[in-house]
Amino acid sequence: MIDYIKGQVVELNPAYAVIDNHGIGYMMNISLSTYDALSRVGQDDALLYVHEAIREDAHLLYGFATKREREAFLLLISVSGVGPNIARMVLSSMSVDEFSQAIAGNNVAMFKSVKGVGAKTAQRIIVDLKDKIKPTGDTLLEQTGTATGEVFDEALAALVMLGFTQQASQKALKSLFSSHPSLTVEQAIKQALKMM
Repeated sequence: MIDYIKGQVVELNPAYAVIDNHGIGYMMNISLSTYDALSRVGQDDALLYVHEAIREDAHLLYGFATKREREAFLLLISVSGVGPNIARMVLSSMSVDEFSQAIAGNNVAMFKSVKGVGAKTAQRIIVDLKDKIKPTGDTLLEQTGTATGEVFDEALAALVMLGFTQQASQKALKSLFSSHPSLTVEQAIKQALKMM
């Protein structure tokens, strides 16, 4: 599993970027937010966080300028009826903070304004993600004061690699961190395994 790719931007447009890493060019689908971020960064030292979508007919890479944007993308594609292209359109139409605030504020109109998102899909996004987003919009997941957020992310990644679903893993970790915010990665994983 690829976490990030760092290298030289050899091609950049609003839909995708190609990053050369030691002679291999990785083509990644990107949002407009990531396009803007890459336009401001030096072309020789770009870093994109990656989500791999492996299907029978294709192996696609999605690149994100920040981990928060990737987390928002993963939350969006976990919603029934929202695929990678709609998720990318949402993140091209609003920042991660606006996305968080739209969910926290039940702003159906904001999601409906995105091309390809109808009223039912907009409502489903809000209903499905309401409990996963912190209302203030400071951070994407509820448990993130940087140290805790990093521990949460590492524990979540480990549980997913062990074969547990992202949704079940997030639920278990949220429950743990709400009562024990100072857990280490190892403690969080061990306790989450007992709950699953």
